[in-house]
Amino acid sequence: MMARRLFARPARIAAIAPYLWMALFFLLPFAFVVKISLSQTAIAQPPYVPLIPLTEGWAATRAALAQLSLDNFRLLISDNLYVLSYLRSLTVAAVATAIMLLIGYPIAYGMSRLPARWQPVAMVLVIVPFWTSFLIRIYAWINILQHDGLLNKTLMALRIVREPVTWLSTDTAMYIGIVYSYLPFMILPLYASLAKMDHALLEAAADLGCSRLKAFWLITVPISLPGIGAGILLCFIPIVGEFVIPDLLAGSDRMMIGQTLWLEFFTNKDWPVASATAVVLLAVLLIPLLVYQRLQQRQLGAD
Repeated sequence: MMARRLFARPARIAAIAPYLWMALFFLLPFAFVVKISLSQTAIAQPPYVPLIPLTEGWAATRAALAQLSLDNFRLLISDNLYVLSYLRSLTVAAVATAIMLLIGYPIAYGMSRLPARWQPVAMVLVIVPFWTSFLIRIYAWINILQHDGLLNKTLMALRIVREPVTWLSTDTAMYIGIVYSYLPFMILPLYASLAKMDHALLEAAADLGCSRLKAFWLITVPISLPGIGAGILLCFIPIVGEFVIPDLLAGSDRMMIGQTLWLEFFTNKDWPVASATAVVLLAVLLIPLLVYQRLQQRQLGAD
């Protein structure tokens, strides 16, 4: 009996550990962000009116709670700067994720059809870019895409263009940087799903008179749906809040929400508005997670 309790206690701790981690490193910091988002901007350090001063007594705490306001959230709805930043971020993330799915699926499918001894080599080749600093890789793209960079020299040498093309400070450069940086996050979950597929299913479909294209849509795609969903989430969610790539490669005429957050925090010193922007961003990003979870539950129920 004592031995069972000793073994059960580590198991309980292991089960509780993820929730403790989430509470300590996500919920608690997020609570501070929500608190700041309900405050007002002030010329002070930190640049907002402190809320809930528990050390000053219950009366001061009640007065502070009465001053809680949703003005910062109303500003996000009324000001086109924030609305357009959200819309641009969602659009860029959706387009870039679709491009990566179109590129990553054939790569993952080809990896899954390789001989077993070559599949680990292909996986290493996919993750090799992660061995270099993310910032260094983006700066490398600046050199490649600049007016006299490698890309323009190559295009002119192949006589595809007659004069250098403007790549930097355009949406094209931004999409190139995003797709290059996040493509492994699309390929790896797709490969994990496709590698488990029994290729005898395709042979059986062919024996029954099914064409290769029809077998692909009826067998391969449904089997790879978990990998497609995971790849979309792993790419779409961080791209929405991306800051470095749009700031270095895209133009400054239209900002994504990550750039707007940086502007509010470090340039305007408006922490309450920036915190409200972050809270709304998190709420928006919870939608695809909830949809994915609902689809997973429905699939498990069907199985």
